[in-house]
Amino acid sequence: MAEKRRGRMLLGVLGGIVVLALGTGGAYWMASGNRPAPRPTVSVGTATVVRTTLRTTTQLSATLGYAGTQALQSQSEGVVTALPGLGSIVEQGQELYEVDGRAVYLFYGTRPGWRSFQLGMTPGPDVQQLEADLAALGFGAGITVDDDFTWNTERGILAWQRATGQDATGSIALGTVLFAAGPLRIAADGVELGAATGPGQPVLTATSPVPVVTVDIPTLQVQLVHVGDHVTVTLPTGRTIAGTVTDVSAVAQVQNNGSGDQSGGPSQATVPAHIALADGSDAAGFDQAPVTVNVVDQQVHDALAVPITALVALSGGGYGVWVDGSHGRRQLVGVAPGLFTDTLVQITGSGIEPGQKVEVPAS
Repeated sequence: MAEKRRGRMLLGVLGGIVVLALGTGGAYWMASGNRPAPRPTVSVGTATVVRTTLRTTTQLSATLGYAGTQALQSQSEGVVTALPGLGSIVEQGQELYEVDGRAVYLFYGTRPGWRSFQLGMTPGPDVQQLEADLAALGFGAGITVDDDFTWNTERGILAWQRATGQDATGSIALGTVLFAAGPLRIAADGVELGAATGPGQPVLTATSPVPVVTVDIPTLQVQLVHVGDHVTVTLPTGRTIAGTVTDVSAVAQVQNNGSGDQSGGPSQATVPAHIALADGSDAAGFDQAPVTVNVVDQQVHDALAVPITALVALSGGGYGVWVDGSHGRRQLVGVAPGLFTDTLVQITGSGIEPGQKVEVPAS
């Protein structure tokens, strides 16, 4: 599960650094009060005080997949004579599958079709969807996109039918077009090629072609994630890509351990959230793949920072850093540690400026 890099954990290891330095070179890292210690006998180097942004992250386990899983149901009866390849993308006006050798085309719209399209039909929102598709596909000459099926609508259908090799009738039978909100990615077959199908029977399972990361956030960490937060996602290949939190559920889910769980631990409540990737092409080829989401939990801008190993534990308590001055002189300056990261620590103290050199153990 999530592993936090906490500053207070890193402070705990400083004692080990002190013991190590003392064991190899005498009283260097443990200074007496604020008095300069003798030049160390251990090998040392220098590092530069920098002004930067420091942040710590929490890692959350997540799954990379595709949004909007839906079953595509047949609206006509017959034998399935063609199916698209799994993983293929079908866009507006393209063929989805065939029934009895007749193509079923993908049109865009939020309402499913429920009747045939023909001159004399009553107005309706399905007509508006059809006319919008004809216009988008280049067959909308003279069409006013509204609820009314007109002579211009019929002429648009005739032009579309001729362009796609269909019988030019000027009407569209129920089941010839299938409406979906946008492009579809084919995820699975609902029937085998050559199988009989009928109205209401699933033919394909499809998703949106847009990759999405789903993360189940433990309830104790849900305060770390907010809609609009910028995160990074680490793919199974090790590549890291940027993402944005698009939604966080308001309802927690309980994942039961089940009788097969040998740990005997309690069920864990989590809150689902989704993350959109800045560049979906980076996730091509991954479906239901485990990924890691890196969420910033602490951040400080315009901070003075030095390597953690530059900190000196003072015998009277607190910390300091040895600052190199002119003519080889060095000065022990008391500092207050702030945010810790993997390698750097925020410091504040009188006389500390960007660009100064501080002593660190030689690598």
